Amino acid sequence: MVASAPAQAAPKGKTIGIAYSLGGRDVPGFNQLAYIGVKPLLDKNKSLKLLETQDSPTATDDQRTERLRLMAKKGANPIVVVGFTYAAALTKVAKEFPKVQWGLVDEVVTAPNVQSIVFKEEEGSYLVGLAAAMTTKTGNIGFIGGVNTPLIAKFEAGFIAGAKAISPNIRVQSQYTSNFPDFSGFNDPAKGYEIAKGMFENGADVVYAAAGGTGTGLHKAASELKKWSIGVDADEATYPAHAAYKSTILTSMLKRVDLGTRAFVADAVAGKKTAGTKVWDYKAGGVGYTRTGGYIAKDIAATINSYAKKIRKGKVKVPTDPSKA
Repeated sequence: MVASAPAQAAPKGKTIGIAYSLGGRDVPGFNQLAYIGVKPLLDKNKSLKLLETQDSPTATDDQRTERLRLMAKKGANPIVVVGFTYAAALTKVAKEFPKVQWGLVDEVVTAPNVQSIVFKEEEGSYLVGLAAAMTTKTGNIGFIGGVNTPLIAKFEAGFIAGAKAISPNIRVQSQYTSNFPDFSGFNDPAKGYEIAKGMFENGADVVYAAAGGTGTGLHKAASELKKWSIGVDADEATYPAHAAYKSTILTSMLKRVDLGTRAFVADAVAGKKTAGTKVWDYKAGGVGYTRTGGYIAKDIAATINSYAKKIRKGKVKVPTDPSKA
């Protein structure tokens, strides 16, 4: 179990802001984890207010800038900003509101009032890559990325490296759902289904998706074809919307956005300085994998955990570039 950051009392009347990426907090996964992270503070102090806003697939940097500016003008402080799409906007707005403490998930912005909350997704993806390589019967696995960006490439690189640590000659099919700056690849279950079905028909029997809502299409295809799928960010086997696919989800790569946002907000409301870059790696409890359903056998889990220990001790360095995996 990963330890949670403590929930600390906040001053009365204070407002926490959360600017969500695509999908918002009602969809389980990446965005919802940001909300889950701050919820203990809200529960502990009923006078604490929450101000929320959400990105859209067609939004421009100017629109994101105005969205963040409006939150600050309404008195939100601290403000959690979810997703790299806000980086350009926050770079500008943080200068305009120097007394507001900002926490940006998934991108680095250097400013005296911004904490960059980043994760070593490649390490968690390495672990599920190990699981995939030890589970496949065909020696053929797949990776589906949401949008082709350096961030998502980290997931792909780790997955390939983990798989090759077990089976150097394993075949890994990789495909991205959309190319930057088209962000539709994070919420296109129909295309996820189409890509996954193609991979399965081309010999893969385990496929990992780092693609947000697009991953639902993967789970559907895996369920229909009696193959394995791997989720991302949170434990996808526990999603109500995935109830019909629970028996096909081998594991999920955990990305503990909740821990990152909780730690940032707790420090901010306690009056602590928060600026800088906070890296949530495996050692810090920022990434991991699940065993929901019991589909990861004990011997496979033991092997995964042995590699995880090497990652924690720095004996295994996981690449972030797929071409070097």
